[in-house]
This record gives sequence, C-alpha cells and structure tokens, in this order.
Amino acid sequence: MKSKTNDKAISGAVKERGQLSPAKRALLEKRLAGRSSVETGAEGIRPGPRNGSAPLSFAQQRLWFLDQLEPGLLAYNMPAAVRLLGRLDVTVLNWSLNEIVRRHESLRTTFNSVAGQPIQIIAPALELSTPIIDLTDLPDDERETEAMQRAREEAYRPFDLVRGPLIRAVLLRLRSEEHVLILTMHHIVSDGWSQGVLTKELGVLYEAGANGLRSPLSDLSIQYADFAQWQRGWLKGDELDRQIEYWRNHLKGAPPSVDLPTDGVRPPQMNYQGSTFVFELSAELSESLNALSRREGATLFMTLLAAFKALLWRYTGQRDLVVGTPVANRSREELEGLIGFFVNTLALRTDFTGDPTFRGLLRRVKEVSLAAYAHQDLPFELLVEELQPVRDLSRNPLFQIVFDLQNAPAPVLELTGLTLQPYDLSSESTRFDLELHLTSRPEGITGALVYSTNLFAESSVRQLAERYRMLLEAVVADPEQCVSRIELLVNAERKKLLLEWNDTVRLFPGKSCITDLFEMWATRTPDRIALAIGDKSVTYEELNRRANQLAHYLVSYGISEETRIGIYIERSVEMIVAVLGVLKAGATYVPLEPSYPEE
Repeated sequence: MKSKTNDKAISGAVKERGQLSPAKRALLEKRLAGRSSVETGAEGIRPGPRNGSAPLSFAQQRLWFLDQLEPGLLAYNMPAAVRLLGRLDVTVLNWSLNEIVRRHESLRTTFNSVAGQPIQIIAPALELSTPIIDLTDLPDDERETEAMQRAREEAYRPFDLVRGPLIRAVLLRLRSEEHVLILTMHHIVSDGWSQGVLTKELGVLYEAGANGLRSPLSDLSIQYADFAQWQRGWLKGDELDRQIEYWRNHLKGAPPSVDLPTDGVRPPQMNYQGSTFVFELSAELSESLNALSRREGATLFMTLLAAFKALLWRYTGQRDLVVGTPVANRSREELEGLIGFFVNTLALRTDFTGDPTFRGLLRRVKEVSLAAYAHQDLPFELLVEELQPVRDLSRNPLFQIVFDLQNAPAPVLELTGLTLQPYDLSSESTRFDLELHLTSRPEGITGALVYSTNLFAESSVRQLAERYRMLLEAVVADPEQCVSRIELLVNAERKKLLLEWNDTVRLFPGKSCITDLFEMWATRTPDRIALAIGDKSVTYEELNRRANQLAHYLVSYGISEETRIGIYIERSVEMIVAVLGVLKAGATYVPLEPSYPEE
C-alpha cells in the first residue's frame, strides 16, 4: 500500500509538469519512502461557515502586500485570448462564464483589511458582463492591428483588489462570424492550473447551453476559502518546523543572486517591464532528451533543468546556483477542480564544485528535486519570512531566475459550432530577471524566455536560447563530458572571437609601454567611461588617478623592476586599478585565481 505522503509528494511533481510514467513514479516512491506520513495533513478539507469573509492563504497574503506597495501592479494580471471562427452565441457564452463565476467563490472575491489584517470578502453573487467591441467597420488592413492593440490594453488594465471584480471578459467582433475573446484574471484568485479548470468548464457549459440544457457540472464540495482556512490550521507546530528546517539547511549560505552578464543597468526598484522570446527544439532532440532521462532514472524536467543550470554556470562562473521552479501545490484530490491561487515556488540549489560531468550534474539535480518535492508544502512566502534575506527592491528574494516545464496536454477549449485558434498575447511584464518556460509536445519542445527588458537585449536572449540548444545536443551525444568543456560557440562566433577580435596588430610610437598609452588616452578622453561592471563605472581620469596613487604607494615600499607582485582579487574595478598600479610602479603582476586550491 502506498503511503499518503508518497502520493502527496508525487502528485506535486506531477501537477505542474504532467503525468509520470510508471517507471518515474516508482523512482519517486522509492526516494520518498523514508518520509514519515504527515498525520496532521491526513484529514480532509471541510467546508466552513460562510459569513462573507475569510482569511487569506499565505500566497494571497504576499500578493496583497505587494499590491499595497504598488496598487494595480500589472505583473500579476493573467490574460488569455482565443480567436473564435463561426456563429458565436453571445448569450450562451455569457451564461457559461457567469455559471463559472457562480461555481467558484474565488471569482467573486475581493480583498480588504480589518484592523490592519487582510481578509477575503466573498460576494454572494456577481453578474459578469462581457462587453463587445465592434471593429467590423474598420478596413481589413487596420482591423487586426486595432484588435491586437485593444486586446493588449484589456489584458494589461489594472485590477482594483478592493472593488473588483478580479475576473473580466471582453469580446472583440472582427466580422459577423469572427471574434476574439479575452479573459483576464488577477493572480491572487487564479493560477496556471486554474486557467485549465476554467477552460474545461467553459467548454462543457457552452456545449450544454448551446443545446438548451442546464449545467451538467456538479456543485463543488469545498471552495478556495476553505483551503485557506485549512492551510493556516494545518501548517503549524511540528509540521511547520520540519518543513522550515529542511529549507533553512538547503539554503544556508546560498548566494543572494545569479549574476548573469547584462546589457543594461539594474534599476533601483523592479518595474516588471519584460518581453518574450520563443524558440523551438526539434522532435529528434526532444526524443533524445527523453531517452537520456530514462537511462539516467530522471524525469525530463530534471534533465532540462540540469542543462539550464549548466548554461547559467558557464555564463556566470558561479559554482553555487539557486533557481526557482513552480509546483501546482494541489496535492489533495479535492483541490484539483478549484479555481484559486494554489501554486507554490521551490528554490532549487545546485553545487558545481569539482567540475562535474553532465551525468554527475544530473544526479545532483535529481537529489535536490526529490528532496524539494518532499518538502513542497511550505509556502514560499513563509520561507522568505523565516529566512529574512537582505531586502533589495531591485531583485526577487532568494532567486531571480525561474525554470518551468509543462509536459501534460493543456485542456483544449471546444465550443459547439466554432473553430478556435490561438491568439497570442506575449507577456509584456516579468517578475524576475529571466524565466525559461518549456512545453513538451510530440512534435518537439517549445521554449519561451521571458526576460527583463531593463537588463537584457533581445539579441542576448536569442543567443542564450541558441547556446541552450547547443548544450542540450552536446549532452545527449556524450553525457560523460565535463560541463566546463562543452563547446558553446557557433562557427561565426568562434571566427569573430579567435580571428577577427584577435586581429589587433597596431603600430605604436617609439618604445611606448602600455602605461604610457593608457595615460595618453586618459588625457585625451578624461570623462569617457573606462570600466563598467554591473551598476558601477569609472572614467579614464578616475581610473588613472587611482592607479597612480597605488603606484606611488608601491614605490614608497621599494618596489623595483625585478619585483613580482601577486594580485589576489575577484574580477572588479579594483582588479584593473591593481594591475595598472603595479605596471606603473615598474613591477610585474602575477594574477592569482581566488578559486584555486590554497596550495
């Protein structure tokens, strides 16, 4: 007999990433077999009394707090759109949407505070209207442009958490038998899984309404407010201590950030401006990745995450990396059909010491992933509160990079008498520096890199996607090669790096040395930026002055041309000052790599 704990942890691994094969499920059961059953969590969630208000879940509380800091934050809008071709029955569509609102209290919820404490206000009823914006009078060549502009305006219109509603629908009429439906929810009442629930129910209800039938859906046994109440009652005492202890140990001494090279300067406070770059991995590569995962006793998620972390290591040189990944957090059967904000985020930490092979790295990622699944119930919000990381308004706490894989078929919306086509509303915001979302389908893997436009140019993100593909091809060809030795330069880059950029033959006057040439340039362009690292920069004049100060200091200690001076420092402005200062003093500098063994 399987333990409830195993089913719970396995379910968490499945919900956000699709179904597990029997072999993968057996692997997870084996690794989680040692975890003791959580007796306090064994009791089912029961419906509570309805007095019009309820406490927030931990996840909701964090979004409510963020909304207090910045009301109407667009980063938490969740828009979806679809093109409808055929004869649309607007009356039936309205009835279907309102039946969903009637079924799910979360869609009738707003948020307020009493004595400084946030509460959910659940309206007994809510009539959702679906305004129609008629674009049929526009010329054909303008209609699509106007439709996309209207759709984006609707998708990224702010919500008011106090007044609500926190779901809205708009219909764009392009022709008599062509419409675009835009549905937008606020994240505080929904998540990715919830969008699937809404899609499935909308299809069932529209089918029934189009045929003159009543709703075939049975009433829900519990609501989101019941979950919020249960979560706060269960996650305390020994169970809370057990979960916190694991994550405290897992993240002890973890670096506060993954410092990818950026094209722009990080703003002092996150402004959530983003864009999306989409790329494809071939069916052949996808199948090879699945085969590699099976051979290594890992899931496809683990293999793709290991490769992504390997790429981050190659970009940053950091041997300790923390990346976030979402889990659906619907480990109880009664939660699967609810619309609400359940999703949790796990901080997965990987150590690259010892220059591992990809096979060795995959083993490390697998160990960390399985342990995290077994401790996935601690809300990210409570973890941040417990660890108290240094507050930095320019970064997300604990991690700034997110990885996600969807490999379960998304619910397909089918409406009687209509042909449905995707209507792309690419994200214009991001809550992180970088997000990699992968979707596995029979025809291959689709990737979407959502990135902060303050930090990265599209060309850099495109290059990162190409190098990720190259790395994946390399590891399926030879998983025993060290990650540090995987070739990540395409031919054009290799030619530029090794030949074009190294074609540096120049004629210089007389016997000038590098310090003379540097001083000449500093005299010509004193105010020009000489060095920029992160958000720090120095001019040629300042760099020359600081190097001269160090050179005079060294000369005062009797430094001569025969002297060799070791420089032991991380890459920084100070490192360049030290190199120039030693050379100006007439000595020779010896670079010392801080990560080398002490001897």
